[in-house]
Amino acid sequence: MSQETSQTSPEAPPRWSIIGPGLVVAATGVGAADLVATLIAGSKYGYLLLWCVVVGCVMKIVLVEGAGRYSLATGKTIFEGWASLGIWTSIYFGPYIVIWGFVYGAAAMAGTGLALHALFPFLAVKWWGIISGVLGLVLVFSGRYGLFEKVCAALVGLMFVTMMLAAALTLPNLGELLTGLVPRIPDGGLVNVLALAGGVGGTITLAAYGYWVREKGWSTPAHMRVMRLDNVVAYVVTGLFVTATLIVGAELLYSAGIAVETGDQGMLDLSGVLADRYGRWAGKIFLVGFWAAAMSSLIGVWNGVSLMFADFAGHVRKLPEDDPERGAGGLAYKAYICWLTFPPMIMLFLGQPVWLILAYGVLGAFFMPFLAITLLWLLNTDRVPRQWRNKALSNIAMVLCALAFVALTVNELLKIIRGE
Repeated sequence: MSQETSQTSPEAPPRWSIIGPGLVVAATGVGAADLVATLIAGSKYGYLLLWCVVVGCVMKIVLVEGAGRYSLATGKTIFEGWASLGIWTSIYFGPYIVIWGFVYGAAAMAGTGLALHALFPFLAVKWWGIISGVLGLVLVFSGRYGLFEKVCAALVGLMFVTMMLAAALTLPNLGELLTGLVPRIPDGGLVNVLALAGGVGGTITLAAYGYWVREKGWSTPAHMRVMRLDNVVAYVVTGLFVTATLIVGAELLYSAGIAVETGDQGMLDLSGVLADRYGRWAGKIFLVGFWAAAMSSLIGVWNGVSLMFADFAGHVRKLPEDDPERGAGGLAYKAYICWLTFPPMIMLFLGQPVWLILAYGVLGAFFMPFLAITLLWLLNTDRVPRQWRNKALSNIAMVLCALAFVALTVNELLKIIRGE
């Protein structure tokens, strides 16, 4: 019997237990803005970029599996891994997580507020956003992972059902759908290709996967197989969901020459198109799905990124790795949830300072290459036991991910420089 088999058998959880951290990371990563980007790709190119959805899911499976494998193989968090690479990782990550949290907190509350205002217009967007942020805080403040995971699963169900219904209403052309699986890049569409592949399912929340794995109770190599199954199933669900979004864009918008706005506003535009064509009920149901996508991202970040910050703060304070203050329920965890919730409310009233948005854009653009390159570094060295290091296929996949995200980073930085 191989060493991996002997380590996996004794305490691995049932294989059917697939509602886990993978679904949480996928739900958190697919927000309203990602859905709009997919809708716009469908409205511009029809099914031509469907293959990008598949590539994007594979890229995220590779990176999330790497983060989970590092955590289970070493018993360490991803931040401890980064810290082992040198102080430069902390110099980058510290300012990034602080600025990112402030800007993201405002964007997340605005997104949920936009959906709720469209459903219940008796309160303004900012007030619905504030209510959503406080609700997220209440839900995750105690650090009870089980409750958080169940709420995420329910929101994923709402997202999935509403988008699948919208796709079914448009009566997709299955022949054209299949042709979209053949890799082709339309004229002027390289940036759309990279953005669509890169946007399927998360950025910083991918790195939170290892923390959710620990919160789930998966803590040793014995859980490696169920972690991998959890990850693949979650991104298959994500792929189906994003494919349904592309179908709606291709059938409902591309065929009719209808354009939608970028950002969360595009989701409102689509609900209006659905209401006009199929009745108010279709628009309302879609708005519920829009809210579920926005809310699942909000609570996922409120929990997962707060866990990452608590670990970072504990490292700065030189606390032992197993100190409770470095986990859910600790002071740093709760402080970061408050940082995500209360200071960003100012931006809902006063607008977004240009300098802060620029800093957010620059630091955020570097995160996915940072994750891909550091995972390559960690998983090919003696920081990980030999049997859990990258094999050739994993290395090829991670190198391709890193190259794709470096290209996206260059494009994002050029857009910032040009003021786009």
